[in-house]
Amino acid sequence: MDNKEPFVYTYSAKEREEVQKIREKYLPKEADTMETLRRLDESATKKATVISLVFGIVGTLVMGTGMSLVMTLSGMAWFIAGIIIGVIGIVLVAVAYPAYSAVLKSERKRIAPEIIRLTDELLKK
Repeated sequence: MDNKEPFVYTYSAKEREEVQKIREKYLPKEADTMETLRRLDESATKKATVISLVFGIVGTLVMGTGMSLVMTLSGMAWFIAGIIIGVIGIVLVAVAYPAYSAVLKSERKRIAPEIIRLTDELLKK
């Protein structure tokens, strides 16, 4: 048992792959052109979606408040106030899609030069 050879352990392919994945998490990320292009394209629709959702949700809540005033409280003043508040809510809900379209158009116009530059770079490869 006087074996003087050092013990050498090598990773299997599966373990080596796992070690590489862990290592990649900690290396600085390089800017990938295609990933940048996807991120820019997604950012335009994301902002428009958030704004239209805000209009839609707030409008729905305001319309629900107006309906609640009309149906639960008695008196002509509450009835009129409920109808006015409900109509305001309907207008806010109706504005959601035009707001989405307008914001999407302006965002696409804003990022168009960068998108064109990146697509030219990718198509030349």
